[in-house]
Amino acid sequence: MSLTFHWFLPTNGDSRHVVGGGHGTPVTAAGGDRPPSVGYLTQIARAAEDLGFVGALTPTGAWCEDAWLTTAMVSQNTERLKFLVAFRPGFVSPTLAAQMASTYQRQTGGRLLLNVVTGGESHEQRAYGDFLDKQARYERTGEFLEIVRGLWDGKTVDLAGEHLQVADASLARLPDPVPEVYFGGSSPIAGEVAARYVDVYLTWGEPPAQVAEKIAWIRGLAAKEGRTIRFGIRLHVITRDTSEQAWAEARRLLDGFDPETVRSVQEGLARSESEGQKRMLALHGGGRDGLEIHPNLWAGIGLVRGGAGTALVGSHEEVAERIAEYHRIGIDEFVLSGYPHLEEAYWFGEGVLPRLQQQGLWTHPSRPATAPQPAAQVPFASSGSR
Repeated sequence: MSLTFHWFLPTNGDSRHVVGGGHGTPVTAAGGDRPPSVGYLTQIARAAEDLGFVGALTPTGAWCEDAWLTTAMVSQNTERLKFLVAFRPGFVSPTLAAQMASTYQRQTGGRLLLNVVTGGESHEQRAYGDFLDKQARYERTGEFLEIVRGLWDGKTVDLAGEHLQVADASLARLPDPVPEVYFGGSSPIAGEVAARYVDVYLTWGEPPAQVAEKIAWIRGLAAKEGRTIRFGIRLHVITRDTSEQAWAEARRLLDGFDPETVRSVQEGLARSESEGQKRMLALHGGGRDGLEIHPNLWAGIGLVRGGAGTALVGSHEEVAERIAEYHRIGIDEFVLSGYPHLEEAYWFGEGVLPRLQQQGLWTHPSRPATAPQPAAQVPFASSGSR
């Protein structure tokens, strides 16, 4: 089976520096370097489409543009790329969300994927009028997905749950195809929701041994439900022609982290209720030393950014090796990003993907397989520095 690669649409802004934000922390000043206009995001989306990425993750939260609206606009300027739209189930009724997804599929030719985000920060949820605690939010997510999946199956749904109620709910037009549901979470109840309802379980970029433990945990829960789940991982990438060039770029990014910004972001993230965020923070401990936590796995991004905080750093060959390592433990989908997102898409797409193709691990989704070709070189040689 060919590995699946997704890219990222930076709807919080882009830069040659790391754009912080997320999990209750504001976007850093670098987010204004390249505002998230439809024109710029379309450049990234079209590059990802041409290079062979299947989809593009678009985040959700007060710190970025709305994912539904933004991707709907960008979709009209692309042909094949799918959009992994992150959304929070507590903000929209399940029947309306099911209807929105159905409309999206018809208007884009079936290019919607859904990333269900329960929400790990109560203070941010309250800003949207959601006053449930974390446990209750996950319970509501389960009820939400039960309703939505029933509607997508063409059923008339009646449900009187603890948090959601619908009566005689149905869709006039069903989505074709039914969108796949992506979901992540490290708490016990998150595992229960994943096992019952999701298609792809996502984890942030922890070292392989920790990821393997998560996979075994979710796989076991899903088996009890009589289900099989695929697994994906969310990572940043810094890949160059040589390892030295890649690590030089990582050092350049690290040198751009203002100490006061690091302190402020870490204080904010320390208040997070998300188990996944706590695991990210434990990888670097808030310091600048010992950030290579596994060969070619760098935890520096997490010093100034919430959520995914690790990057694969190295030569194209080394990054391909790490991807193969994650694949051996059960990861089939990779949701990647890099600063800036336009240039880094080309570094990865022209540097790493051809090597994975040579190994038989990847095939371009819209081009027929051909005899292995020499790995392409990125057309610019500046390694992304100023």
